[in-house]
Amino acid sequence: MDIGICIASHIGDIDYVERAEALGYSHAWFADSQMLWSDCYATLALAATRTSRIKLGTGVAITGTRLASVNAAGIATINALAPGRTFFGVGAGNTAMRVMGKPPHRIREFDQYLRTLKPLLRGEEAVNDDGQPIVHIMPDAGFVNFKDPIPLYISSFGPRSLGLAGEHGDGAVISGRGSGAALQRVWDMIESGAAKAGREIDRDAYYMTALTTIVVLEPGEAVDSDRVKSQCGAMAMAGVHYQYDQLRNFGRQPSNVFAGIWDDYTAMMEKTPAERRHQFIHRGHNCWVVPEEERFLTPEVLRASALIGTRDELIDILSSLSEAGLDQVMILPNFHARYDVLEQVGNALIGNIP
Repeated sequence: MDIGICIASHIGDIDYVERAEALGYSHAWFADSQMLWSDCYATLALAATRTSRIKLGTGVAITGTRLASVNAAGIATINALAPGRTFFGVGAGNTAMRVMGKPPHRIREFDQYLRTLKPLLRGEEAVNDDGQPIVHIMPDAGFVNFKDPIPLYISSFGPRSLGLAGEHGDGAVISGRGSGAALQRVWDMIESGAAKAGREIDRDAYYMTALTTIVVLEPGEAVDSDRVKSQCGAMAMAGVHYQYDQLRNFGRQPSNVFAGIWDDYTAMMEKTPAERRHQFIHRGHNCWVVPEEERFLTPEVLRASALIGTRDELIDILSSLSEAGLDQVMILPNFHARYDVLEQVGNALIGNIP
């Protein structure tokens, strides 16, 4: 199994990617959220010039903030800098869109976007939303690189988006720690979508990645110790933020994992003026935990979003996930603890998972 890093794109922190490459991490996924972090393509360009082996791409680029042609040109530019090690992750943009007070692309819009995007990533002609043919008309002289393939990895949370990942993608990006049984259900939905499009998925070639983070416990350490919270609390709270968005936008109730905090959390959120709640929800998103949310980091909430265990326990968990068809885990630790986590996970796990 590969272990990669997901990065809250930071224009001044390319050293982090260099260190990940030195430790043997396989991929660096640069997150795309224009109201939270640095521009993902600017940071990718710097990383491309300062690395030589690690695979580089978006983790994930957002459909609602850039036309398909713009995203295709952006990643093809990175492919000119890092030929043969560039990939393109794409999603509908739950956080990037909602933090602007806008909804992510609906399934029909996402499907149409992917249909336009796929040929563009190959340097071929596509048809845009207005029915006009479009193609990169100056692909020569090093402006972009379409000659080296750019794998398309589609971020998918539900059955319909997983179906689109099966129809259009070279791989899928899923969220959470999951289990072998859950992964089998994911595979079923991907293969169902592929079958509807007349496509057959080769599981050995199709690349499945899970976004989570990992904490290597010290002997006798509690799962909710201060150190654990400092390393994975932001990922855990991002899961709570997502559940709240699902409730306020679609009326979907959270899973039982959040039952112990939910009344307290929703009461806190409802004190925020409605017109600014879309900003308030995502404060510290996947970087740090704001003080008033620290009380929500229960053992149940922490375990729901992160892989937490001793070295041996983590090897067993990751080996089981690998056997179930997961190809990579990418980790997104708390921002201020990211270097510590990078070293601990790299030294404990890289090269030890089948």
